[in-house]
Amino acid sequence: MLEQIHELLSHLSLLSLIAIAFAVILFVPPLCARVGLPAAVGLLLAGVAFGPNGLHITKEGMPVLTFLAEVGKLLIMFFAGLEIDLAQAKRTGGHSLLFGSLTCLLPLAAGTSVGLTFGYSWVSSLLIGSLLASHTLIGYPIVQRLGLGGKRIVAVTVGATVLTDIASLMVLAVCLPIHTSGFSTGSFAMQIIELAIYVPVVVFGLSAVGKWLFRRKGYTNEYQVGFTLMVIALAGVGAELINLEAIIGAFLAGLAVNRAIKKSEAKDELEFVGNLLFIPAFFIAIGARIDVPVFIGTLINNLSLVAAIVGGLVGTKFLAAFVTQRLVGYTQMEGLLMWSLSVPQVAATLAAAVVAYNAKNAAGVRLIDEPVINTVVVLMVATSILGPMLTERFGRTLAGREQ
Repeated sequence: MLEQIHELLSHLSLLSLIAIAFAVILFVPPLCARVGLPAAVGLLLAGVAFGPNGLHITKEGMPVLTFLAEVGKLLIMFFAGLEIDLAQAKRTGGHSLLFGSLTCLLPLAAGTSVGLTFGYSWVSSLLIGSLLASHTLIGYPIVQRLGLGGKRIVAVTVGATVLTDIASLMVLAVCLPIHTSGFSTGSFAMQIIELAIYVPVVVFGLSAVGKWLFRRKGYTNEYQVGFTLMVIALAGVGAELINLEAIIGAFLAGLAVNRAIKKSEAKDELEFVGNLLFIPAFFIAIGARIDVPVFIGTLINNLSLVAAIVGGLVGTKFLAAFVTQRLVGYTQMEGLLMWSLSVPQVAATLAAAVVAYNAKNAAGVRLIDEPVINTVVVLMVATSILGPMLTERFGRTLAGREQ
């Protein structure tokens, strides 16, 4: 029966495949919302179902899907930089720096220790640590709905995102060339020099260009969207020229045009296009790569690795919030809310993990292997469910106490 379905689906026209793809993108996220799952998880599962290991609707290496997924990966990182509230970080100052440092360094140390314990090289272990260092504020709409958006602890957590996201990507930027080309003092020094030049040029140079462009009244929203896409591509090309990954350039481009584009209609249009087509394609493409029997077998055979990484992430994020709470003088419930907001690891973490998985050295060894990339998928699913649940619980309690 399954073979007959495969045979039938293999003769679908390109237009039929496009229709199926849009049906998935349109209907899967609302269904996920009804059962309390993040849309990204549902799209991953759709990719598994329709991919080469499922119904064979999408085939591995499809040029169109690969292109859309690559653009989606860049847009994920661009939006991560774009959504960082730099003004908020300045206002909360030392508190954001304290929490950001702790919620970055403690998971980084934990992930690195886990990697070394399970026999990974120091470069791979450091990369694993960097994947745990950042966080995604998917619980932010919840605190806004509960009337807590103006709370100082929320501002501190938002401000901390600046440090965690930048630090984790800089670790990725250092680890990738060391793994692919080998470590030498000269090469490492040159990489640091190139980063020291590249980052300010992108951040400040593109920022000046962005401010100039978005203040001019003669340019339409379509032109501004096109210009922004070009900026993302150019920043990615610049990153590749100094042996970095394009996602690092895309993130820095988001930081660069942060203030210029944030309140423009062009931002809304770019997010519309990205969320409608490119970003869902990224998750579907990743899901299509997952071989379910291999995935389950890998997790069973490496259950201790999964438990160590997920447990290490949740535990160190809690410790970071607890220490900040005690040092600064927040209440226990405020500390728990900070913890819940910093737990989720979603799109940006998966995008960085995919880049690391695809990076190979001269011997063909990947920077992170299949057990780690599968664990990252589990981490994404677990934390994207746990974080918002805890945020809802702690947020309601805190809001009730303030009434």
